Amino acid sequence: MSRPGSDGQASRRCCGHGRSTDHVAVECQPCDSTREVDVSKHPASDEVAAALGAFVGGGDGPTHTELTRAFSRAGYGSVRPYDASSHDFRAKPNKENRIRDTVEAAVRDSHRARELIDSLLVEFRSFGFFGRSKDPRAETERCAKVGTLQRAFARIDWELDDEGVLRPAGVGTVGSVEGRPAIEDQLERLRRASDDPALLLGTAKEMLESTAKYVLEVFSVPYGPRTSFDELWHHARDRLALLPEQVDVSKPGGSQVRSMLGAAWTIARTTNEIRNLEGTGHGRTLPTGVTPEMALLVVREACSVAELSLATLDRIMGR
Repeated sequence: MSRPGSDGQASRRCCGHGRSTDHVAVECQPCDSTREVDVSKHPASDEVAAALGAFVGGGDGPTHTELTRAFSRAGYGSVRPYDASSHDFRAKPNKENRIRDTVEAAVRDSHRARELIDSLLVEFRSFGFFGRSKDPRAETERCAKVGTLQRAFARIDWELDDEGVLRPAGVGTVGSVEGRPAIEDQLERLRRASDDPALLLGTAKEMLESTAKYVLEVFSVPYGPRTSFDELWHHARDRLALLPEQVDVSKPGGSQVRSMLGAAWTIARTTNEIRNLEGTGHGRTLPTGVTPEMALLVVREACSVAELSLATLDRIMGR
């Protein structure tokens, strides 16, 4: 088998249909928030393999050709091939077994596991597995499968939202004052992680955005879904008195502090800009002009910006 796939990590949401029995969609139970999480861990496991395979039981779902394309994109095409022209039944495995065997192979050789899972989810979304069905019975079954897959990802610290989009657990889900511990956990994980700089850049950007929103919510400053990254951080820095123009340069060290605050904003803005370049964070590839070492530097400095903001907030609030 050619050397496959890499990377890694998932919203602990359910299908939005409330709690369930063993046969109906259940609200996903949150994982133990105290356990340590490795941001660079890949999103493949035997349980995920089984949950993905269950979607295509009985031949439902993407065609064999589409599955082959998904496997091949990630370098796992030779694990469980399908030959429609063969007269040997062994050359025509069913869809469920193909998916399970291929994802299980990615567990053993995870070089491109994230790419494999993403490719499968693309095909699943295209087929409509994450869209609501008008048939109540079919919708109940669909939600049960989605809920099972979400819980499988959650157990290995990944989040799958109701639309079938996968991300590392805790990334971009902090949007309220109660989210402070999640931001601090994210900071700690980013400080420790060193693998997959492209994915970490995306994670750092989400962490910075969550930090700005947290600050604004503490000060009861409204923002909307269309509020840009730059606007969020301008208002957050304004409330924290961290805008360069708010520094009294007549005091000793004032001009240096102003320069440092300007540099801190440059880091935050740069993190967002690199994240938004073509491929970055979406295809898990770095722009050609950004080395892995430079990407990790940006991630580390982004953590420093978030920590400065939280520490300043604590001082203002008398914590």
